[in-house]
Amino acid sequence: MAKAYVFLADGFEIIEALAPIDILRRGGMDVTTVSIMQRREVIASKDLPVIADTTFEEVESFDDADLLAMPGGWPGADNLNKFQPLRDLLVEHHAKGKRIGAICAAPMVLGTLGLLRGKNATCFPGFEQYLEGAHITHDLVTVDGTITTGEGPAAALPYGFQLLSNFTTEEEVENLKETMRYKHLMGE
Repeated sequence: MAKAYVFLADGFEIIEALAPIDILRRGGMDVTTVSIMQRREVIASKDLPVIADTTFEEVESFDDADLLAMPGGWPGADNLNKFQPLRDLLVEHHAKGKRIGAICAAPMVLGTLGLLRGKNATCFPGFEQYLEGAHITHDLVTVDGTITTGEGPAAALPYGFQLLSNFTTEEEVENLKETMRYKHLMGE
């Protein structure tokens, strides 16, 4: 079973975290939510308290990670970007050729680390300046190598399905889209 860690910081965008987590878990992935706030309670956008599975400090090792993912939102993405232990982990994870996902404002973390140079990426409009050296696609979801980026809240579902597609069969992803009524939403 593939292992994912989703990093949460005060101000994260609710749908950008919870929709992909739901999709990944329904798809059979082992997903752990990780607060970077030194407490398990994270205050999402719209003042919604969310209890993370663990804190960054409580995780002994992220070596078992197949995927590291970050929701956007403001100031959530800024809080993620300022948390140096996460920045160091992302660089190490990327150097191992493992998968990373970031949506909305969160691709700024990857951009400021230089991980998007020469790559295609998308982000919430207005954050392009932080995606240093990237070719901005303005698509809902963009995949380049091991990095998947999403544009914003409306991309939460396709972004989640895209993340899952890296760890299961196309048939299983299509079945999940059907059972979640995503295909009906998309007129398929």
